[in-house]
Amino acid sequence: MKIGLLTQWYAPESGPAALPTGLAEGLAARGHDVRVLTGFPNYPHGRIARGYKQRRRLDEISDAIHVRRVALYPSHDASALRRIANYASFAASAVASGLDVLEDVDVLWVNYSPVTVSLPMFRLQRHRRIPVVVHALDLWPDTVTASGLGGRLGKPIGRVLGSWCSRIYDAADVVAYISPGVGDLLESRGVNRAKLAYAPMWADESVHVPLEPPKERRWDLRDNTLAIVYAGTLGGAQDLDTLITAAPRITDVDVTFLIAGSGTHESQLRERAERAGATNVHFLGRLDAEDMRALNADADVHYVGLNDHPLARVTMPSKVQAVLATGRPIIGALVGDVADVVRRGGGWVVAPGDDVGLEKHLREIAANGRGALAERSTQARLLYDAEFSYNQGIERIETLLTAAANRRTSD
Repeated sequence: MKIGLLTQWYAPESGPAALPTGLAEGLAARGHDVRVLTGFPNYPHGRIARGYKQRRRLDEISDAIHVRRVALYPSHDASALRRIANYASFAASAVASGLDVLEDVDVLWVNYSPVTVSLPMFRLQRHRRIPVVVHALDLWPDTVTASGLGGRLGKPIGRVLGSWCSRIYDAADVVAYISPGVGDLLESRGVNRAKLAYAPMWADESVHVPLEPPKERRWDLRDNTLAIVYAGTLGGAQDLDTLITAAPRITDVDVTFLIAGSGTHESQLRERAERAGATNVHFLGRLDAEDMRALNADADVHYVGLNDHPLARVTMPSKVQAVLATGRPIIGALVGDVADVVRRGGGWVVAPGDDVGLEKHLREIAANGRGALAERSTQARLLYDAEFSYNQGIERIETLLTAAANRRTSD
């Protein structure tokens, strides 16, 4: 098939570009003719990536994938106006300079975050009647309203975006989602259940592979030290406060907490750990890929947390698949779908903010010793292979694209 991908985010960008990039590569490897319409890379810093210079449009051929890049306003800071300018400029530029690369595809996959990407999607549908699979990788408008974007105008903006999303769902042949609760939520918002399909994300399997513990440990870890690792954004949504609250109460056992990454709450978390006397907590800052791999190898258990917000019940952080792929269990302050996955992957779960429950589990894990984690590590990897592997993910989406293309052909 000729398959089009419409996504504002694409390699060499990181984060939200991971799924569309992996999807394009996977579909091309299966023999499909893949074309991608995207913007000039500027995520996450809001600056055009080194090696690129903005122009009206740029065509690249990479690994047999035709990538059309169109100009946009680069930005990814906290300014709502600049963020809107970034989203709107890509949508307008895609309509003006990008549609010809997708006009003869058999089916179109759309990353609908941000929803402004629907403008070129609607245009293609109107003029070419191209069947569409919309993939809800972030749930709109919930993601926007939860972030506080829009301030006092958050509610009316949410209603406008909600109506906009409904129009996207109506226009799509298939609406795919990455967390079971999102499917139920979309159905409650009027999306036809027959259109909905569960298509979870995978981990980058070139990076996240099963790791054997090293013979010599780094980060001043002793042989018997239980290493609890958090790696990712240090923001307000990750419920790291629960971890920092529990940590200083268990300095009497051989447990070390290694926190890698940065974010808006990093200074606050460091100060809080120091004030609490959490001598077993070490902030490592941002790590490069080699150090991150070493940290993952030294990790015994990973921590994942989310604040108890309604959106957290249907959110599936991508780090969950990444940790499961490395064959490590998770201890989390979580609710909803992600809590279910952590339990099925051999991990432990407490409610967000339950530092007492977290302390209890950590003491039990430490008392049982590192050797007792082998069975849970195996369970984590088995769950990844059974539900989240790259090959399964590509096959699921390929099946959805084929069905959408065939359904439209038979109409």
